[in-house]
Amino acid sequence: MMQNMPVNDLKSVLEQKGIYPSYHRIKILKYLIEHRTHPSVDMIYKDLAKEIPTLSKTTIYNTLKLFVKKGLTISIDFEGETRYDIFIEPHAHFKCVKCGRIYDLPLRTDLCQNVELNGHSPLSYQIVIKGICKHCLEAEGENAS
Repeated sequence: MMQNMPVNDLKSVLEQKGIYPSYHRIKILKYLIEHRTHPSVDMIYKDLAKEIPTLSKTTIYNTLKLFVKKGLTISIDFEGETRYDIFIEPHAHFKCVKCGRIYDLPLRTDLCQNVELNGHSPLSYQIVIKGICKHCLEAEGENAS
């Protein structure tokens, strides 16, 4: 993907999407690429504000809204909390109810094509599976011993 891209390449990615490559936008894009954790605005702010004291949550929110509009990222609603994903190809998400981590899962796109839409015209779809991730299950197994 775009891991370890030089700043000039990040600028090009933004420009190709018709987005002016401001310093804040480049840093937010770089963050999304380096942190495939499906971060929220608050998570991005907490990490980047240390490095960029002039950064505001409003700037992050507006930047992410623009990235979504231009097809650079997707937003996912997890029970009222909006998270952002740089991986825009169709895929499902698994959210662990114990640790809160979110994982990308491969998705057969033909599954969504076979859904009866009753005349509706979907613009996008999201599949979120909740459960306990393998790391938490392993930790439970170790604690039970």
